[in-house]
Amino acid sequence: MKPTHIEDYLAQLHTGQWFGWSDSKNKVYANLVILDSSKSKPTEKECTDGLKALQDAWDLQHDSYKSKRREEYPQLAEQFDLLYKDIVAGTVTTNGDFAKAIKAVKDKYTKE
Repeated sequence: MKPTHIEDYLAQLHTGQWFGWSDSKNKVYANLVILDSSKSKPTEKECTDGLKALQDAWDLQHDSYKSKRREEYPQLAEQFDLLYKDIVAGTVTTNGDFAKAIKAVKDKYTKE
């Protein structure tokens, strides 16, 4: 799931329950409390920048052309079937059904 809150950033900084909220219904930076005295409170900018970095990484992993292609390529069994049929038909070229199926997805989601 895409990180959407500074809590997502805070949770990955340290293990264990090292932070909490003075008002659990209003989880904003002003209500952030540090429960573990060996940990320091990150600045609000560190939290927002950290969250942004997590979101950018998530987007790269899930919204990139690679992930879109991965979701849209035919299932491997179908790809193998197309390839086998092209081999039998002697059409293992860029004009074969296998190559056309792969190219259609690559053309739809070009490298950014």
